[in-house]
Amino acid sequence: MASRSADRRQWWVLAGLLLLGLVPVLAGAARVTDLAGDPQVTAANARFVAAPVPVVVHIVSATVYTLLGAFQFAPRIRRRRPAWHRRAGRVLVLAGLAAALSGVWMTLSYARPAGDDVLLTPIRLFFGVAMAGCIVLGVVAIRRRDVPDHRAWMARGYAIGLGAGTQVLTHLPWVFLGSEPGGGGRVVAMLAGWVVNLAVVEWALRRRPAAPPRVARVPAAASGV
Repeated sequence: MASRSADRRQWWVLAGLLLLGLVPVLAGAARVTDLAGDPQVTAANARFVAAPVPVVVHIVSATVYTLLGAFQFAPRIRRRRPAWHRRAGRVLVLAGLAAALSGVWMTLSYARPAGDDVLLTPIRLFFGVAMAGCIVLGVVAIRRRDVPDHRAWMARGYAIGLGAGTQVLTHLPWVFLGSEPGGGGRVVAMLAGWVVNLAVVEWALRRRPAAPPRVARVPAAASGV
């Protein structure tokens, strides 16, 4: 009975992650479709039309990372298809780094939108670098066979990558009021998306039963013993 309940819970988690990422994925697809045609240049898209490469790299890589990454949070899939988990993980490392670093690239190369507070620039840079750092630390952990650390760092990286989905929700109070957040309000709404995701991940990690890290053994001859 407990096993059946756990199975249902993991599928609900998977469905929730896919739904959370769906809005930014659809918005990104619309942006790429628009750029692929002959878009009318407006204040909102002028920077993308002038230099489409960073935004296209970001949208494509973030879409792969968001949708494929959700399936890594289903323990049943990891247990039954370990080879698939490893292959998908390699794709996700590349997609996640591309999404994070292209986000940094866009922040540094594109003009800041008129509605964005100046504080959003360092905040975006911080979370872009932090996402890439989490993925790298996750790779380092699995190479030394430390599975708990690997899962923790990869979950943190995914939480940051899924920030755009949660930011749709954190903007809702202004939407209900019939306005668009600007200045400090937009800073709060954007920052809240990342902070909420990371807080949920840290809560989930602390609820998980503690397990000793699986560290690769060093042969006696190599260790000098």
